[in-house]
Amino acid sequence: MLKQRILTALILIPIFIALVLKLSPAAFCILVSVIVIWGAWEWSLFMGVAKFPHCFFYPIAMFFIVLFFLLVPIPIHTILYAGVGWWFVALLLVCLYPKASQLWSKSVLLRAIMGVFVLIPCWTAINFIRSGTNGIYMLLFLFVLIWGADSGAYFVGKKWGKNKLAPHVSPGKTLQGLLGALITSAIIMFSAFFLFDIPRSLWLGATLLSLVTVLFSVLGDLFESMLKRNAGLKDSGQLLPGHGGMLDRIDSLTAAAPVFALGVIILQRISV
Repeated sequence: MLKQRILTALILIPIFIALVLKLSPAAFCILVSVIVIWGAWEWSLFMGVAKFPHCFFYPIAMFFIVLFFLLVPIPIHTILYAGVGWWFVALLLVCLYPKASQLWSKSVLLRAIMGVFVLIPCWTAINFIRSGTNGIYMLLFLFVLIWGADSGAYFVGKKWGKNKLAPHVSPGKTLQGLLGALITSAIIMFSAFFLFDIPRSLWLGATLLSLVTVLFSVLGDLFESMLKRNAGLKDSGQLLPGHGGMLDRIDSLTAAAPVFALGVIILQRISV
């Protein structure tokens, strides 16, 4: 399984990086929209809506929601604040699982609303970062930060993991794995500081933002694990060999991207 995961990653990561680098903003927005709508299709399983044709209702609804946000000039920071605020609610739901699951697990509507708060701010954040100053490199930094943290958590947790992080949600995740994610992300972050000659005046803010982003990426992973456990699923889908579905690949990013994007806005305002 590990070899299959590594092989798939080695093939897909260069392709994805090439798309980030080469696609125009409009084409990239379409790509991200397709990924979000695909994620909405998998989200239908979390809602318990798996039968044809009902499984297509939610992704179709998500298509029109994406279209709405493209056509209606809602301020970016409003969407990002709503997204980040949602993840604090998600943290509470993860911490209280399974006791609090009675409040949402039997409501298809509530789980559908959850999906909107998970996918739309992520879609907004990724396109916002990509279209900004040095946006391509900022977005690549975010991806490498999350990929690195995820890998660090996996290997450190596998080797030294003892203390469970959230046993009711994801028994395989440990506090040692979380520490591995933070250490790996710190290495990536300081490497970027020196590689791109980032001014030292920005180091503190960028460090705090990177570490908070990684913590939220872990929350995104845990939240999806909670939904899969509630739905009795091992993976969100079978899109990629050894990697599960689309949501299994972007779960960390759904929480990390809005936090990172909002943090960038705040740091830019402070530095002016």
